[in-house]
Amino acid sequence: MDNRSSVEIFTEWDIVAARQLGRNEAKNSGFGTVDQARITTAISELARNIYLYAGKGKIEIERLSIDGMKGMTIIASDEGPGIPDLRRVMEDGFTTSGGLGAGMPGVKRLMDDFKVESEVGKGTTITATKWLR
Repeated sequence: MDNRSSVEIFTEWDIVAARQLGRNEAKNSGFGTVDQARITTAISELARNIYLYAGKGKIEIERLSIDGMKGMTIIASDEGPGIPDLRRVMEDGFTTSGGLGAGMPGVKRLMDDFKVESEVGKGTTITATKWLR
């Protein structure tokens, strides 16, 4: 069985598909309901950001098993406009979409590891990992 699956994000329905895939993968990986909800929420935020800001991209979900530790990595990637001020985007309450501004800082809090790579005019890749406790 392949340990990586993905959903292309083009429409709002793709956000729903990415959430469902993430919840199923989290459940099948042995995460409890609280961590399943955290992972699903993180995927929802990341997929929504792709849809709103880049127009299209991909959510990849990879099951991990490293040195006896199990977990899941979510990779959200796009070839959109990139993030011009990454520090500002990581501030609680900052929003350009009129939302609550919990987006990226919220994802960082929900997951155990979080990394953003973005280049203006080239796109963004966000990698977030949750470890099974």
